[in-house]
Amino acid sequence: MRTLRLPRSPKVLLGLGILTFFIIMTVIGPWLAPYNPSATNFLPNTGPSAHHWLGTTSLGQDIFSQLLVGARATMVVALLAGLVATALSMIIGVAAGYLGGYTDDGLSLLSNVFLAIPGLPLLIVIDSYLPVNSRSNAFVIGLVISLTGWAWGARVLRAQTMSLRNRDFVEAARIIGEKRWRIMLSEIAPNLLPVLASSLLFTVLYAIGAYVTLAYIGLTSTSVWNWGTILYWAQSNNAPLSNEWYWFVPPGICIALVGTGLALVNFGIDEFINPRLRAAGLTSKQRRTLGLPRRIRLGLTPVLRSARTPAVKTTNAPAASQ
Repeated sequence: MRTLRLPRSPKVLLGLGILTFFIIMTVIGPWLAPYNPSATNFLPNTGPSAHHWLGTTSLGQDIFSQLLVGARATMVVALLAGLVATALSMIIGVAAGYLGGYTDDGLSLLSNVFLAIPGLPLLIVIDSYLPVNSRSNAFVIGLVISLTGWAWGARVLRAQTMSLRNRDFVEAARIIGEKRWRIMLSEIAPNLLPVLASSLLFTVLYAIGAYVTLAYIGLTSTSVWNWGTILYWAQSNNAPLSNEWYWFVPPGICIALVGTGLALVNFGIDEFINPRLRAAGLTSKQRRTLGLPRRIRLGLTPVLRSARTPAVKTTNAPAASQ
């Protein structure tokens, strides 16, 4: 019985560690904040110190507390938008690819429309029509962002579904009388899990960028702390011109780290999708043990065999003539 092994690549482990750290910060960050992020009880424009690890703003607010509290709203919006957008892309993409005909034409047209319209301007227009109270609700903002982030994933899933709908196991389910919705959910959807996971990661990354952008340009409620709100107040108070780097650099680093973690985890998903990439996660010692070269030459793809069979190296060179 074959067991599922997690990727052994250090890049994947590093990515999982980064994401775990920020998820923990999302859960307990507001409780770890030493001060109220909106309190103006401190000396303004002070640099990092033992009492204020990231200094204070021009209004005397603790920046470290704002960073910890803002992690929750940023990550909640990103995860909610990623999950909803991935669910929409799965439903629309799988239905369009499997059903075909007029259903495929209509759903593909809808996807193409959302792909053709620039996402950020559409997001700004939708957000401008929201009530003022809804702009401070992380769940509403997450749902709005998901409406502009599902189309690309739907197109990819549609193409993958079209390549699976004529496979033998799908034909067998159709012959024994299984319903369409059950075939799509039980037969096709499980074979799309790697693509769905990759789509989820990049949609979460898109949602973080979209939410931070909306907050940075002042379209969300400035009373709700997130990483974009910190950048908004730093820009409004000319922090870059005043050399107050401790105000705008930390949230930028957090955004970059989350994006890096998502990208590194995606490398592990690529290893599951493409077996020829599984050797990429081996260390130098493991490569020597298996007889693989330390560095892969151009045009040569290492293939990792089972423990019973030694590693075989395949090249794109033509076979010798008989």
